[in-house]
Amino acid sequence: MKKDIHPGYHMVEVKLTDGTTFQTRSTWGKEGDTLTLDIDPSAHPAWTGGSAKLMDTGGRVSKFKNKYAGLGF
Repeated sequence: MKKDIHPGYHMVEVKLTDGTTFQTRSTWGKEGDTLTLDIDPSAHPAWTGGSAKLMDTGGRVSKFKNKYAGLGF
């Protein structure tokens, strides 16, 4: 196995959209960095059973709904 080709694996803090944080090991960033998420399991409709609504102003969701409006989506 070649030496020094693998990224460092260290502790980082992850901050969710509701402000809660937790620590995990990752290859992202440097030791002690904070990874702030824009979309996470507490705020995404795919993981909340549809109770959370995706905020989209003129983006992909709106374009999809406009394109397929007559098909019942």
